[in-house]
Amino acid sequence: MAFAGRQGGGVIFVSIIVAYALTIMPLPEWAQPARPAWAALVLIYWCMAVPHRVGVVFAWLVGLGQDALQATLLGQHALAYALMAYLVLHLHQRIRVYPLPQQAAIVLLLLLLVHVVQAWISGLVDRPAPGLVYWLPPLVGTLLWPWVFVVMRGVRRRFSVQ
Repeated sequence: MAFAGRQGGGVIFVSIIVAYALTIMPLPEWAQPARPAWAALVLIYWCMAVPHRVGVVFAWLVGLGQDALQATLLGQHALAYALMAYLVLHLHQRIRVYPLPQQAAIVLLLLLLVHVVQAWISGLVDRPAPGLVYWLPPLVGTLLWPWVFVVMRGVRRRFSVQ
């Protein structure tokens, strides 16, 4: 009975695995530059919905998984996701009461933060500056946010994640 309020940890884990699968899912050549950061979107949702269960350390670990999955510099996604999670955890009570269009605007800022941190880290290791197409995934993620939110809320309610 002591663990009655701690349901759904497996659901959170599976949702991250699904986000990873969507990240590596083959897309047509023309759509690849617009691939949204699925793991970041799922992390934003879980940090808002259950902030007592999904935090900065969890985001760091998800980011390390993303680094391994995409063969990027180890820690690049981890640092960006940890910063993003910190901001969401700090502001989750305010963000949750906003309607979806305002939440989408905040998600845009969070996804842009992730991309800025990744571009900064790439610059530190002397990689060329990204072009304009680099900034397309945050816009696509913002457009997908209402659907991600509705689907994830349905999953959370269906499996009683608390």
